[in-house]
Amino acid sequence: MTDLSEIYNARIMELAAGIGPARRLAEADATASAHSKLCGSTVVVDLKVRDGRVTDYAQTVKACLLGQASASIMEHNIVGTPEDELRRVAGEMRRMLKENGSPPNGRWADLAVLEPVREVRARHASTLLVFDAVEKALDSIKAKETAATA
Repeated sequence: MTDLSEIYNARIMELAAGIGPARRLAEADATASAHSKLCGSTVVVDLKVRDGRVTDYAQTVKACLLGQASASIMEHNIVGTPEDELRRVAGEMRRMLKENGSPPNGRWADLAVLEPVREVRARHASTLLVFDAVEKALDSIKAKETAATA
């Protein structure tokens, strides 16, 4: 069993404290939200994407420490990231938590600090909220592009 000090450690607190102020994009290509029924956490994201890469990002996070830490990492790494990389990282996070997979690496390596959360299933949803919201926004953008070319 994972000790709570492994989950709520100094690095996670540092990451959560490093989250920027809530903001919205005036002309986002897509907005999406994700909500955890278990803890009440909510993340709302706005995305601007050009040529398959995120060019601007904003978020409003009302979440626990774990959700804030995930969102902080997302906020600091997302601009310039291609859509396929975001989907890959989201998949790696789900596998890390739910299937004992390896944590993301490269510029997303800070997400490894959330690895102990895998032992506390009740915290998976809040940890993944920002990834769920970003993927919903990307899906919305893709649907608009498909409709425009149909």
